[in-house]
Amino acid sequence: MTTVGIPANAKQLAALVKEGEGPALEFKRSTGELKEGMQTLCAFLNGSGGVVLFGVRPDDEAEGQEVSDQTLRDIAQAADRFEPPAHVSIHRIKLKAGREVVVAAVEGRRDVRPFTYEGRAYERVGSTTRRMPQAKYEKSLLERAHGTRRWENEPAEGVELRDIDRDEVFRIVEAAKSAGRLIGPIGTRIADVLDRLKLRRDGRILQAAVVLFGKEFLPDYPQCELRMARFRGTDKTEFLDQRHVRGPAFTLLEEAQLFCQRHFPLPGKIVPGKLQRVDTPLIPPDAMREILVNALIHRDYSIAGGAISLAIFDDRVEVWSAGTFPTGITPEKLSKSHQSVQRNPLIADVFYKTGLIEKWGRGTNRVIEMCVEAGIAPPKFEEITGAAVVTFKVNVRGPQQTAAQAAGQLGTESVPSLSQVAPEVAPEVMRLLSVLKGAMYRRSLQKALKLKAEKNFRVVYLRPALDANLIEMTIPDKPQSSKQRYRLTDMGRAILAKEGLR
Repeated sequence: MTTVGIPANAKQLAALVKEGEGPALEFKRSTGELKEGMQTLCAFLNGSGGVVLFGVRPDDEAEGQEVSDQTLRDIAQAADRFEPPAHVSIHRIKLKAGREVVVAAVEGRRDVRPFTYEGRAYERVGSTTRRMPQAKYEKSLLERAHGTRRWENEPAEGVELRDIDRDEVFRIVEAAKSAGRLIGPIGTRIADVLDRLKLRRDGRILQAAVVLFGKEFLPDYPQCELRMARFRGTDKTEFLDQRHVRGPAFTLLEEAQLFCQRHFPLPGKIVPGKLQRVDTPLIPPDAMREILVNALIHRDYSIAGGAISLAIFDDRVEVWSAGTFPTGITPEKLSKSHQSVQRNPLIADVFYKTGLIEKWGRGTNRVIEMCVEAGIAPPKFEEITGAAVVTFKVNVRGPQQTAAQAAGQLGTESVPSLSQVAPEVAPEVMRLLSVLKGAMYRRSLQKALKLKAEKNFRVVYLRPALDANLIEMTIPDKPQSSKQRYRLTDMGRAILAKEGLR
């Protein structure tokens, strides 16, 4: 509520003016200062409310102004520039013939703020209105995101218990119990489980419950969708495979993981001292799952046409989710220490209970660490046209099938032709093979190639050569060892021999 009363007549107005300007009261000579008055109302909205008097001079004298229909239209149009929309109460107090004071009042809304006027947020400090600092604005946005009014905790209109998938509910309950994060009796009634997970309020099912356990998603919940595609090459010109799936969140996660398994190559090789082939995933499975889970729990579900998209190209894997990163999180912060910001805390909490996520803001940092340990480039985080995008730069195409077959079959008695082993070898990889003598450290290889940027060397030269089984590590069990060196494989030597380089 406002901290000053709204005057009903000239006598009450005079008493209010006598108090002078303060944290909840502002004087404007006329609506010629309408923009400044609206900025002050914005500041009041971001506080405890307040009143702006148009027609009062700075020296505390109420002289009024002429008020026409156009004046009222101008005020109404100006009030439409608040975001989120705000109610401005307008009153007129007659002073003398043809002169009136216009009273504009607002109430503070803790559950809705921060408010902006014409795209900028304002705050009240004493009797002064000023721009709200960016840090405070972001903090207020974060508080609003965790407030009582979010898409996920709004009632799901028309959804009843029969619309919730019982099997899915108790499948996830069992996973949460196994993870040790759902303790105590649960019961066998869906209603009790939803109440325990805070997915019902006053007996009404919340929209978060539909995302997690719904049966039907059209026509009311089209955003519960996963779009997956494997493209030929590096653009979207030709599909090799595509699927669109609508379903509850955990099902979408599993479908995405299966699609990755189907289309990711799994390079393997025989390591000295081990009888079995060692398989190296294209992207560490835990890292890929973490990014998919983040897309599901942090996306903006209020965008009805939005979805999670998994796009696999020859040279990269992209995960898109509708909406930008949560308030207070930027792409740059995700690779550093940062706070845990949850756009959908109810949905995130159920994922937490199953053991799929933690709540310490370390998810993306762990993904980066896993990629470094696996010897691949860390993912790139971006915001593109209103979507959060994570890109892994990896060689999805991998070596040709004949090369994969030959990798485990080469011996000293036969040297296959280049066309049989690897029809395509990037020029950068060929350069790397040509300078590799015996077993060499990474720094020695960079020096031989006259390359200064370590990241460029790893991504463009080293990783592709390893993925194609053209070179191998001398200490494969410890990819990050300071003693790690690299040497040619039989296949690498075969290619160099065919090219006449050895």
